[in-house]
Amino acid sequence: MRDFFDGVKLLGQGLKRVGTNPKRLFLGLIPAFLSLILFAILLAVLLFFLGDLVGAATWYARDWESGGLRATVEVLTGAAILGVAGFLAILSYTAVTLAIGDPFYEAISESIEDELGGVPDEVETPMWASMLRSIRDSARLILTTALLAIPLFLIGLIPVIGQVTGAVLGGLVGGWFLAVELTGVAFYRRGLGLADRRRLLRTQRKTALGFGVAIFLCFLIPLGGVLMMPAAVAGGTLLTRKVFGLPTK
Repeated sequence: MRDFFDGVKLLGQGLKRVGTNPKRLFLGLIPAFLSLILFAILLAVLLFFLGDLVGAATWYARDWESGGLRATVEVLTGAAILGVAGFLAILSYTAVTLAIGDPFYEAISESIEDELGGVPDEVETPMWASMLRSIRDSARLILTTALLAIPLFLIGLIPVIGQVTGAVLGGLVGGWFLAVELTGVAFYRRGLGLADRRRLLRTQRKTALGFGVAIFLCFLIPLGGVLMMPAAVAGGTLLTRKVFGLPTK
């Protein structure tokens, strides 16, 4: 568990580095707030149509004689839909925020690396190319997590056990993908793409999971995504440095 908690500590170190630097904090909050507005609208739309979605998903129970059993199935289905939507929202929120704020988060990440001694053989990438690559990789990650959300949805339909198991698996899967997403800026600076990110993060899998799960839990708190996003990017930079054996303090 030591490696896992080392990942949690990286988020704490990232929070310290942005919390004591108003410029970094301000730069990181701008795109996070813009994404919050977008996802708040999407949540309102989901809640408005939730009844219709539950009805469509439980069509097989319409003719059941037991009203109590039918209501139970509908409640579980609604909870599962909201759970999967929340899972996807956390990951896609991060991806969208990183895409919107690529120049902002690049500046935060670069300033932290400069403080810690810089990056050997840094690769200079034009801003437009970096943004396009970020959008492309984020889209691939969102698609992958959307596919993984299907079995999580089915697990969530199992009474009691399903909700607990789904929450634990969702946290672990979501944590891993958050770690992959949030290290993107620092990996791009090294000329490495998504496939390299996944491969190299596996060498520090437990640390990456600790970092990602900690962020996932923070993002479950109202406004946690907005307030923690700058720290998450800073922590992702520190995690990348750890993967490459560079100083993080």
